[in-house]
Amino acid sequence: MISTLSPTVLDGTRIAEAIKTEVAMQVQQLAAQGIRPGLAAVLVGSVPASQIYVRSKVQTCKDLGLYSEMIAPPDTITTEEMLALVVQLNGRDDIDGILIQLPLPAHVDTKRLLEAVLPEKDVDGFHPINMGRLQSNQPALAPCTPAGILEILKRSHLPVAGQHAVILGRSDIVGKPAAMLLLHENATVTICHSKTRDLAHHTRAADILVAAIGRPGFVTPEMVRPGAILIDVGINRITEQKDFDRFFAGNVKRETAFREKGSVIVGDVHPKAFEVAGAYTPVPGGVGKLTIAMLMANTVRAARLRRGLPL
Repeated sequence: MISTLSPTVLDGTRIAEAIKTEVAMQVQQLAAQGIRPGLAAVLVGSVPASQIYVRSKVQTCKDLGLYSEMIAPPDTITTEEMLALVVQLNGRDDIDGILIQLPLPAHVDTKRLLEAVLPEKDVDGFHPINMGRLQSNQPALAPCTPAGILEILKRSHLPVAGQHAVILGRSDIVGKPAAMLLLHENATVTICHSKTRDLAHHTRAADILVAAIGRPGFVTPEMVRPGAILIDVGINRITEQKDFDRFFAGNVKRETAFREKGSVIVGDVHPKAFEVAGAYTPVPGGVGKLTIAMLMANTVRAARLRRGLPL
């Protein structure tokens, strides 16, 4: 285990930049073969936060040399109209990846849409075929956040094989695929959820603890084994003073940001728990930074897989 004397901060920003640099190099190599990977981002409606996020993805494509376009149908669009759009994008050879920004309006059938995307263009890794390929350890497009978790561990030279990884959360987007990726790296994996009995018993046994449950500061110091690796996937916005005091009392830097913005971000791990860890991903600046980088990597991977090129 890692010594608890000086917990290591796992810098997601640095790792994400390294991945994007590698993606840009791969894009240049493909360009020499007359290939330019392309991403279509579909954003329904006009939710400001989603608009900013999708524009960031499109801009990152541009920065790295990928082709990209943002398609923004109104929030009145029907499921059938969305399906027709997906069929059109499936048929375009200049589009290697199709991203449908979630959540969709309540009247749109999300499951039907995600399953309508061709598996080879499913850069989010949500299609059942890609999920099946991931489970059987075949070449596939893995969900971006779990893939980013694995990159953080590998690029930080942290042990995975033989380690006991405990995952809090069983979602199809993070928990389950993260378990599969870690299992393929020879970790022993336990998945915990809201019905798990004596949860702290399991978390204290973890060499690697992945928190992905969407509950601010849920993992407390008492739930962490000294020296464990903490991977905090949560992004929770705090707007109440009482909640701020619960997590960041005495933190002058955070206090200043809270006063200026009226909110602050906290993960699923209580900040005090990081002091027990051997290494941890901060929030912000940790796992979240990897999501867009892995989306870019998946788009290039999709371009290669579609053309039968080596990965």
